[in-house]
Amino acid sequence: MKYINRALESELERRLFSGKALILYGPRQCGKTTLIRHLTAQYGDEVLWMNGDNPDTRNTLYEITTARWKRLLANKKILVLDEAQRIENVGMALKLVTDELPDIQVVASGSSSFELMNYTAKPLTGRKFEYRLFPFSFGELCEEHGLFAEKQELEKRMLFGSYPDVVANPGDEQQCLSELAGNYLFKDIYALDGLRRTSILDKLIRALALQIGSEVNCHELAGLIGTDNKTVGRYIDLLTKCYVVFPIGAYSKNLRNEIKKGFKIFFCDLGIRNAVINNFMPLDSRNDSGGMWENYVILERLKKNQNQPFPPRPFFWRTMAPQSHEVDYIEVAQGQINAWEIKYNPHTKAKIPQAFLNAYPTAQTGIVTPNNLDEFLLD
Repeated sequence: MKYINRALESELERRLFSGKALILYGPRQCGKTTLIRHLTAQYGDEVLWMNGDNPDTRNTLYEITTARWKRLLANKKILVLDEAQRIENVGMALKLVTDELPDIQVVASGSSSFELMNYTAKPLTGRKFEYRLFPFSFGELCEEHGLFAEKQELEKRMLFGSYPDVVANPGDEQQCLSELAGNYLFKDIYALDGLRRTSILDKLIRALALQIGSEVNCHELAGLIGTDNKTVGRYIDLLTKCYVVFPIGAYSKNLRNEIKKGFKIFFCDLGIRNAVINNFMPLDSRNDSGGMWENYVILERLKKNQNQPFPPRPFFWRTMAPQSHEVDYIEVAQGQINAWEIKYNPHTKAKIPQAFLNAYPTAQTGIVTPNNLDEFLLD
């Protein structure tokens, strides 16, 4: 597969040999390993590559000492720990390198943030830069294919997503997604100790997939899939930490009737979402194209913003019945509020509710459709 440049690579390259570890999170098969190999290729034999999925690596690094690190690294300049979440006490192992061998650049990747972040949080405090990588973004694919050509692929991206393997194999998208959803994506969740009721998790994922763009009610979900609110909340948290879904909370500040604790759930890749419900029908024959478009736009905006030093906080906005006014997407950064309605049909009449404009008169507003998507995601 031809290498497609990742927007994050220049930032990682800038941070090399800064005295801090580089930690890269993201779902399995999203291109983390490929990115790191491309980033470190110029260093050739000066890179020590260790994979946490390999039992030999785990045995080697079990209770490792500084002296052993020195023997392992010898004349190396870069240490790469791929799938680092599989290595017990990986945070302490990396702390030894960054503290005792400051000339060695550590690069670690992991597919399960809930494990890797817990392992590295305390030991590497002040010793790391953290980044997140998702499947290809709209901007990255535009750089590769050109804006016009990529906008021609919008429906395909909404149906099949943008995992590297999917993008690289046109015509075999459904087979690729079947492999991803069945063998890779949920591997970390199913491997968790104490997680036995996988049928409940399967039902929850499907239920969430069928209501993208709608506010989530944990009590209703619990009744629908036959479990309790606590289990629903726990599984949503795990799905979020494994980069299957991401939540958007409700924004409230001024109005008494604003929803204050609601949230929506979106998928980190629409191809995975459509594989979960086994529906790859064209958009013009579906009844969920509006929700898919909202998911796509917000996801791509998240990819654009995620690795900024202080990314804007994302929200939606809604008032309670009987008015039930709503704004699809809001960003808040440094006190500035920006609000957008997201419409798949560019001819649909859409406007920001007057109730929102009255409550937040300084907010910047707009409408996002396929016609001006590039302005929203590239400017």
